Amino acid sequence: MDLFQVSAALLSLTAIFSFFNHRFLRLPTTIGLMLIAMTTSLVMVAVGELFPAVEAEAKEHLSGIDFNKTLMQGMLGFLLFAAALHVNLADLKKQRLVIGVLATGGVLMSTVLVGGMTYALMTLMGVHIRPVYCLLFGALISPTDPIAVLGVLKHVGAPKELEMKIAGESLFNDGVAVVAFIGLLEIASGTSGLDLQRLSLLFVQEAIGGVLYGLALGFVTLAMLRKVDDYKVEVLLSLATAAGGYALAYALHVSGPIAMVVAGLFIGNEARAGAMSEKTREHLDDFWELMDEILNAVLFVLIGLELLIVAFDAQSLLAGLLAFPVVLLARFIAVALPVSLMKRRRVFTPGAIRILTWGGLRGGVSVALALSVPGKLADGTLVPEREMVLTITYVVVVVSIVVQGLTIGPLLRRTIAAAAAAEPEEAPIAVGGG
Repeated sequence: MDLFQVSAALLSLTAIFSFFNHRFLRLPTTIGLMLIAMTTSLVMVAVGELFPAVEAEAKEHLSGIDFNKTLMQGMLGFLLFAAALHVNLADLKKQRLVIGVLATGGVLMSTVLVGGMTYALMTLMGVHIRPVYCLLFGALISPTDPIAVLGVLKHVGAPKELEMKIAGESLFNDGVAVVAFIGLLEIASGTSGLDLQRLSLLFVQEAIGGVLYGLALGFVTLAMLRKVDDYKVEVLLSLATAAGGYALAYALHVSGPIAMVVAGLFIGNEARAGAMSEKTREHLDDFWELMDEILNAVLFVLIGLELLIVAFDAQSLLAGLLAFPVVLLARFIAVALPVSLMKRRRVFTPGAIRILTWGGLRGGVSVALALSVPGKLADGTLVPEREMVLTITYVVVVVSIVVQGLTIGPLLRRTIAAAAAAEPEEAPIAVGGG
């Protein structure tokens, strides 16, 4: 199928699945669509037992969709820009220390913890896997996914302040995670050893370069927005910022995700303050809310359909299920240690660690990174660990979205109620002081 046929098929499936979820399941959109898509994949596998050609054709069509490129070089820019567009910069600044520590040191700590515990788990299971691939799994699974986090928090009706605090970390942790992933992937592939100086320069180029580029992009767009008063032109300019800006970021070798977050924050706050009329703001918000909902829906349908091409066996499925509590434990430690230290100088409400731990969902970004791990090295050597890394990543992501996504609402309500009863005069949903 060509690009139009693939897009038409995905949009049609997403619309049909959305209808069934809204009409019958009534689950959070992202979770419901993913589960329906996974069920569809399992049905295709069952049908394939009787009619192998049907399953083979479905796998062939799905294999033609490069999930990594579709998300990392396409959809992600729009999704992050849309998410950042509605974040209040003043609130973000109040939590900059908490967000900064969790998005950098927290990710690195989690990478090491997940890598070490995963290697111990695989050893106990009798699975031979090189330690570097366990660390690689740690790097790709440690960053929380802003798409999954925001998608679930919107449904459970989390207070805006809490939604921003949890999502703030996930919006900014890509820079550290991607640099760690690239460095470990090069070591695993044998293309280079551990070069901390080169990785530091890569971080500066990707993360710091992404911030500076995002600011420049936002400034240019803002200057153009101030020159016009036509909501159609202004919405189009915002669309060009997300699409063209993200594409140019890849050409400049800076972090596209970070650039889109910074540009979205800049435009969402500065442009609203004086560069847009009320009519433009309404149309801009409606456009990007719809764009966000559509792309989110398509993304989670794709995650569910990926079940068809992920190689499962009893051992890898068990490894993935056991890896979920490992990832959750690492997340807890990576949150609890810095938060406990920061409690000496700032106030955290009861349950802050619990909320930050359980609210750190994994999503499509982890699957996309796992799919980018090559199955064969440049010299033709096969990489047997690739399928294991992909399988356990997929299982952890699915379990995270379903289990954490369906229970974060009750957890939030209990925590808010407990905090309100203990200190009714303070905001019950804050998770960090300014």
